[in-house]
Amino acid sequence: MRAGSELAEAAGTFALVLAGCGAIIVDAQTGALGHVGVSATFGLVIGAMIYATGHLSGAHFNPAVTLAFAATRHFPWRRVPGYVAAQLLGALAAALVLRAALGNVAHLGATVPGELVTLPGWLLVEFLLTATLMFVIASVATDGRAVGAMAGTAIGGTVALSALWAGPLTGASMNPARSLGPAVASGAADALGALWAYLVVPVLGALAGALLYEAVRRGSRPAPVRRPESPDDAPRTSAAPEGVA
Repeated sequence: MRAGSELAEAAGTFALVLAGCGAIIVDAQTGALGHVGVSATFGLVIGAMIYATGHLSGAHFNPAVTLAFAATRHFPWRRVPGYVAAQLLGALAAALVLRAALGNVAHLGATVPGELVTLPGWLLVEFLLTATLMFVIASVATDGRAVGAMAGTAIGGTVALSALWAGPLTGASMNPARSLGPAVASGAADALGALWAYLVVPVLGALAGALLYEAVRRGSRPAPVRRPESPDDAPRTSAAPEGVA
């Protein structure tokens, strides 16, 4: 058992919750970050941890992503329990650290549905957010034609963009571990009451996004390669970088 991969998953998920939910707490106390700053924090920490640990574990940091990779045969099922456990423990540990350091402020950044959407709208938005995120992840992580070296930027940017427009609607979780850790550590009744949806809907959305990318990839043709007519027309690099999973 390659325990180092699970440790990397725990560390990455810990960093995600520590920085992202920490930003929510700090903004609630000081107002210094604002909605844009909180959204950017989530995107930045995801990008940073992908670059830091992608070569170690694939940088899932999300049980929904792990399950979607396994369902589309890009990850072995036998490793799913270890990855999911590591992600959940990492998120819970970060939430407990935040509570010890900053107090039980803003429900420790727990995700709760906003007042602007009905229950069906909330579920649909969270589903679409996760499907879009997984579509991007599947592209840069599983397709050799994608620019794998840009995975951290692409995925972090998608997380930040989702949080920017949908954070006030659903909390833009897209990640069962990110929702479970703060909800359990804070004990907030509204967060715990909504937890079932944040555990189930992102998994369904991730499966949809991964399957959609598989269908698009099977139905697409490789882009034509133009042969250089002179030395000056030759491509600068000879091999595509590896992806994150």
